[in-house]
Formats: sequence, structure tokens, C-alpha cells
Amino acid sequence: MNNQVTINKENILNAYNQASGEQKALLENMFGKDMFQSQDIKERVKTFDDAVAILGNDNQAVIDYYAIADKTCTEDILAFAKLRVIAEALNEGWKPKFDGDECRYYPWFYIYTKEEYEKLDEDEKKACRVVGRSHSYSSANGGLVFAGAYYASSHSFSVYGSRLAFKTRELGEYCGKQFIDIWEKFLFA
Repeated sequence: MNNQVTINKENILNAYNQASGEQKALLENMFGKDMFQSQDIKERVKTFDDAVAILGNDNQAVIDYYAIADKTCTEDILAFAKLRVIAEALNEGWKPKFDGDECRYYPWFYIYTKEEYEKLDEDEKKACRVVGRSHSYSSANGGLVFAGAYYASSHSFSVYGSRLAFKTRELGEYCGKQFIDIWEKFLFA
């Protein structure tokens, strides 16, 4: 008699989704909690700590982050190190090649003047961060990363891409919105 039973993973996940709390605990004990974690990376990476947990402490981006985290460095450098960890986790092993045939995606940020911001409705304001500049030109340049704005931040452009590239537009947008506080420190600290 054969004591081995084969169960399709899709059937296990369907059973889990329809199970009570007690039944879910039983299935998690049988197959492990990892089996039932959301497969969508955006559901698994909501915080910087989530990204670190997914990559593990032996990942080079995580090692680099911890190497500078306890040192005295500027907020933008620390933010870049965090974004590097987050990007690597969200990309699930995909790395940009920077060749002519590859599509890469980056978060894109609009910069509003105070007057433009005041004209927005309440929902639009909730989606914004306010940054002001009074000089005629402001920029940040760091290797392959560059952002510039002319005329008191009312006109902006992007010239270069970034090592913080994403494999899909959806991931780029998600990272820009979910981790806006870190991006703000990276771009404007």
C-alpha cells in the first residue's frame, strides 16, 4: 500500500482561503506558514523591515545598509541604502542590465509650488508632499541618479535613470507611493 498522498498546491490554497481560523492554523502547521503568504510582493513588502526580512541578513544590500546605519551619514545616503533594499526585495531577483533592449521603471514625482498645491482638491492634496525651493535652480546628483528643478521648483525634469529601477511600472509606482517618506529623504535631505 502506498502511504504517499499528492495534493495540488492550488487546492491547498483554495482550502486555506475558505477555512476557519482553526482550520487555517491546522493547514499552516501541516504545510508551513510560508505556503499561505500572499504571492503578490506588494502585499509582502509594506515596510523597510518587510524588505529586510524577505532578503535576509546575508543579502549584500542589507549588509551595506547595516554597515552605514550605525555610522554618521547624511539622511539621503541612509535613505538610498534603504531604497536599495526595498527595490531588491520588490524586484524578486530581477536586476537591471542597462542595455538597449530592456525596459526599466522608476518612481516619478511631481513637484508643486505652494500656489499650485493650494488649488488642489482635498483628495489630490492627500496624495502630495510639499517641497519648496526659492532659488532658481535646485538639483541632486549622485552617480546614475539625477533630479533637477528650475524656477522655484515649478518646472522639473528627469535626465538620467537610476540603479533603483523596477521590472514593472506597477512596482515603480507602488514603491514611490508606499515609501514616499524614504524617497523624500533621498531626494531632498
